Formats: sequence, structure tokens, C-alpha cells
Amino acid sequence: MARESWSSRVGFVLAAVGSAVGLGNIWRFPWMTAENGGSAFLLVYLGIVVAVGVPGLLAEFVLGRRSRKSPVGALRDLSGSKHWGHVGLVSVLAGLVLLSFYSVVGGWILRYVGASATGAYFGTPGAYFDAISYGPAAAGYHVLFLGLTAGVVYGGVRGGIERATTIMMPVIVVVLVGLAAWVTGLPGAADAYGFYLSFDLAYVRANLLDILLSAAGQALFTLSVGAGTMLTYASYVGEDRSLPADATLVAVFNTAVGVLAGLVVFPLLFSTPNVDVATSGPGALFVGIATAFSTLPAGRLLAVGFFAVVALAALSSSISMLEIVVAYLVDERDLSRQRATAGVASVVLATGTVSAFSPTVFGFLAGTVVDVVLTTGLLAFVVFTAWVLGADAVDEFARGTRFSTGLGDAWRVLVGVVIPPFLVFTLFVGLGDVVGLSLSTWQVAIAAVAVAAVLVGVVVRTRRPFETPA
Repeated sequence: MARESWSSRVGFVLAAVGSAVGLGNIWRFPWMTAENGGSAFLLVYLGIVVAVGVPGLLAEFVLGRRSRKSPVGALRDLSGSKHWGHVGLVSVLAGLVLLSFYSVVGGWILRYVGASATGAYFGTPGAYFDAISYGPAAAGYHVLFLGLTAGVVYGGVRGGIERATTIMMPVIVVVLVGLAAWVTGLPGAADAYGFYLSFDLAYVRANLLDILLSAAGQALFTLSVGAGTMLTYASYVGEDRSLPADATLVAVFNTAVGVLAGLVVFPLLFSTPNVDVATSGPGALFVGIATAFSTLPAGRLLAVGFFAVVALAALSSSISMLEIVVAYLVDERDLSRQRATAGVASVVLATGTVSAFSPTVFGFLAGTVVDVVLTTGLLAFVVFTAWVLGADAVDEFARGTRFSTGLGDAWRVLVGVVIPPFLVFTLFVGLGDVVGLSLSTWQVAIAAVAVAAVLVGVVVRTRRPFETPA
């Protein structure tokens, strides 16, 4: 059976942007920014996107196009070792984990689209969110959102994913731009822009570690790196073209949408009395903004438009999460796309329902598990790219570009030497917080460098020669 491919470069880029642009931009980004000092977080976040996110994204692109396989087959075939295939299997599990909470949030958003039209939450947005966030109704909307996701993936790469994302992404941008222009006239908009865009150096110095960890988790989450989604999408690239250019386009568009979302969200929050922006947390989108719409002229119409955009963004990302697992079953288990999609959707139907009934499970998956899974996954991809694929990764980097291999060599050093200690550092600190381990920043940094060096050393000593797939 011939493997599917994108019909055009535009289709691939928009699909990859769609994977990156999602709840990470519009739901999680404002929440994380508000909790970490506004623009102080924004600046650190942008730095991590450039220094870690884009090189990591490019590593996944290289692995995907080089192998023309999903994560399991890519790491196994490019290394000649079934053990690396087992590492790739973590990405498949990551897709299931991510969807198990993501589809619940997607269900919340679908419900808010309808509730905005009727004004169901106007007057008591906090009580409304508490009432619908978990339980039978949340499970029902989770099923609806999952059904929409599965329907697109069922249609295939060109007929489903590419067609849907080429429609959704322009709509998202146009509506966000319109909303960003409209909110400039709201009371409190100037204060909102000040909070969002002004830089507080004292705050950064006092809270650098917390900001760094939050920004790292957000950058990986919103760029959709570490879970194998970008590797899977790049595996459908059939022709030579510049992967560095494509990775840059994806990162720029994704970051622009995130910043644009902040220009909409914060003026809405600041225009609303009795909403504490800095402590609104995960409910910022559903309580703070919902409160704002309930007090504004034409609030129902604006709310429908806003939550419809959020729903499209969520759907574009959930599609890529489901595709990771479906691609694995199609490539490695020789299932038809239709059977694979139905089977995976059935599993997520069960696991997501558990999250819809349990705030504890939901919070664990949406917080700790996401950060650990994405960081570990990206660590595996960058180490593999630099030290197993090695010089061939540089060749793949330069293929379809006018860049010299010198730039590719610099990128390889970045992903193989600089980024791994940073990822191990963030992983150690995050896990230390979970288990209550108290270590100084310097102790964790030294340990991270040591572990990263040992990891690279083990990979170099045990790697096998391999043949490039035809």
C-alpha cells in the first residue's frame, strides 16, 4: 500500500502550524503568562522557543522525512535497533495520554460555543464552569469533540487532515485579528497591555527558575514537540524542500498566534471587575473571559466567535495527537486507516471519560505528565538525531536548502550538546517538585550536565551502523 503524502508545501506547513496552534496558545498560554509575571514570562518563553523549540522541531522534521515512518519505525529503522523502536513507542503512548485530557477541554469549549449563544453562563460564569467541568455532561461533550477529531483523521492525510487545517488556520487568524482590534477600545486595555508587554527585570531575577521551568513546559507544549506529532507529519513529506524554512515558519506562525491570543485575552480580563488576572489559573478562559463577555455589548455574538475559534484551534491540535497513534497502527500493524482510527478513538473514549469524571486524574495528566512526557520525548529525539543519525542528520538538514553543511553542523552541536542538559535540568526540577526533593539550582544543574553526558556516551557507544531507507 502506497504511503500517503501532503499535496503541497502549504498543506504541510498549515497542518504543522495547526498541530502547534491549539489550547496551548489560547488556553494554557494566557494562564501560564498570568501566573508568571506577564511579559517576564513572555520574554523567557520566546527565548526558549528560539533556542530549544525550533531546533527540536527541526530534529523531528529531519527524523520524519528521513525515515518516512511514524516514531516507532523511524527510530528503529534509522538505528537498526529494536530498542530504539521501543523508545519511539513512548510517543504513541504520549498521544493517548495527551488526548485523554485534551478532548475533555475540547468538550468544555464546544459546550461554551452553544452556551455563549444562549447566554447560559452570563451572570454566574464561575458557578457555570464548576457545574459543567466534570461529570456526565463533561464526558458527553468529550465524546462529541473526540468524534470530530476522529472524523478528520479517518478521512486521511490529504482528504482529512490537510483539507481541514487549510480551512481552519486562516479562519483562526482572521477572527483573532478582528477581536484584537476590537478589544483595544475596552476599559482597562492600556493596563492589560502594560501587564502583558512591559518587562520587569526585578521580577525575573527573583523568580527566574520558576519562570524558566514554566516557559520551557509551555514552549514544548505549544510547539507540539516531544510527542512525535511533528515527526509523524514530516514523514508524509514526499519531496525535497527546506526543512529549516518550514520549521521557522511553523514556529513564527505559532508564536504569533500565541501573542495575538494574549492581545485578545488580557484586555478582556482587565476589563472585567472582580477578576484576579494573576491567580485565575486554568479557569481564566472559562471564567474570566466568560465574565467579560457577559458584561459587554453584543457579548453573546462576540463570545460565540471567540469560543468557535478556540474550538477550531483545539481541534487542529487534537487531530495531530490522534494521528500519532493511527500512523503507528497503519505503518507497524498493517491496519487500514479506518480501522486504526476507530480503534484508537475507542481507547481514548474510555481514558478521556475517566478524566472527565476525575479532577485529580485530569490535573495530573494536564500538568505533571505533559511536562515529563514532552521533555523526555524531545530529549530522546535530539540525542538520537545528533548521535545516532549523526552526519546523515546534517545531510537531511541541508537537503532542499541553499545552506552549507556548516550551519547544519552548528545545529547538530546545539541539539546534541547544548539542549540535552537543559532538558534534563527541567526534567529533574519538575520531578523534584513532585516528590518534594529540595536541591539547589547549582546541584540540579551539575547533575543534569552529568546525566546528559552519560546518556550521550551510552548512545554513542551502543549505536549501530544503519542503511538509509529508500
